[in-house]
Amino acid sequence: MKKSIKEESENFIFGDQAKIDIVGDGIRRQMLGFNGQLMMARVWFDEGSIGYVHEHYHSQVSYIESGEFDVSIDNVVKRMKAGDSFYIPPNIEHGAVCIKEGVLLDMFSPAREDFLETDAEK
Repeated sequence: MKKSIKEESENFIFGDQAKIDIVGDGIRRQMLGFNGQLMMARVWFDEGSIGYVHEHYHSQVSYIESGEFDVSIDNVVKRMKAGDSFYIPPNIEHGAVCIKEGVLLDMFSPAREDFLETDAEK
């Protein structure tokens, strides 16, 4: 199977209809709109789930819609709750541990191509 990448989302995305993908143990993600330059996703975390430390070349801003998280950016950890946000520069290690079940809204520039890959027929 060859991987293909959708280049742009629909103009209108309805949260109660958009697909939700399981992306890790206790972590689910829903794409909320994107093109090649910009992307937003909603990510649900079960209590105790871990967004493992990683880095990527994209700029990222995240808004904590609900819950509580220990967020690590460049080896600095802060306890963050609903209403807080954080910025991650390109190529900086970061991760999060969910302390109380919650939801993050993640914005990326440019779009995360790896989030858009789908299996397609050759």
